[in-house]
Amino acid sequence: MLFPRGFPDLCGFRHSDGRFFCLEIKNAKGRLRPDQKLFAQFIKSFPVLYGVARSVDDALEVVNRE
Repeated sequence: MLFPRGFPDLCGFRHSDGRFFCLEIKNAKGRLRPDQKLFAQFIKSFPVLYGVARSVDDALEVVNRE
């Protein structure tokens, strides 16, 4: 296994400022598993853009945050 359980589905960085982002992709009814909740809690203590995306608009909102 390359990444630990709960690691987000999509990660990258914004070229404009190098900010790292992580997206957990879910459908309209999808819920975070306990290990995904732990990762979300952990990553929020760092300067990382993180969020759950249920649509393209959700994903863009996370990536475009200040």
